[in-house]
Amino acid sequence: MTLIHVHGLAFSPDGQRLTIPSHQGLAIYSAGRWSKAAGPEHDYMGYAVTRRAIYSSGHPAQGSGLTNPFGVIKSSDDGRTWQQLGLQGEADFHLLASGFDNGALYVFTGRPNSRMSAPGLYFSLNDGLDWQRAAAQGIAEVPVALAVHPTDSKTVALTTSTGLYLSRDAGQTFQALSQGEQAVGLAFSLDGNSLWFGSYGNAAKLSKVELATGQVTPLSVPELHEDAVAYLAQSPVQSREWAMATFKRDVYLSTDGGKSWSAIAKAGKTLQ
Repeated sequence: MTLIHVHGLAFSPDGQRLTIPSHQGLAIYSAGRWSKAAGPEHDYMGYAVTRRAIYSSGHPAQGSGLTNPFGVIKSSDDGRTWQQLGLQGEADFHLLASGFDNGALYVFTGRPNSRMSAPGLYFSLNDGLDWQRAAAQGIAEVPVALAVHPTDSKTVALTTSTGLYLSRDAGQTFQALSQGEQAVGLAFSLDGNSLWFGSYGNAAKLSKVELATGQVTPLSVPELHEDAVAYLAQSPVQSREWAMATFKRDVYLSTDGGKSWSAIAKAGKTLQ
């Protein structure tokens, strides 16, 4: 298998499978082996796995007969079938995130559509039926990545070219948690206590920040040549198991809370 693109990263709720949405459907890593998920090879973007459902955007597989782009879609059967939640033919959300246990959906759109009157950050608490615009005060750049707290639907984080920012009021205002370098991929720990995030200055970095104190702790990162952390995910079952994907399509696993990493794909080439 080859990962043509990497558009996200998520563990299944039972922790048994790591899923990577790509340009040609879903790649699955489980029990040390790679496989392709059954079903159409949709081009999934903004892929978010929660305890009860999967949300995504993107483009349909050729010949599927589905409207392009997807808008927002939802699967309640592990990606075998998908329900359309709206904005079909209107929106392809590259930045879409959902809280693991709260069901809140956040998206960033660069252009208006029939449910979003202007570009910006929006959230929905009813599966995309209604969207509310967030003022996003304190954010001056287009976000690079977006994450939602696992239980608190009002807590959302994003990264930009200048750092990592957190909102506790549903995106109305943001405060900087880390500045001075470009921040990239991010994910809340599933206990809701910390944020893991990648950054890039002179080299790729990985850090975590404690939400209660704001303390930033550096973590180890594999040697990455002109590359950085694009996506992060934590296992819902084994709290010390994390996965990382880079912009150049390397994929790594850690079983010791980010102290060490083992490659399971390099430059898109999967390792068995």
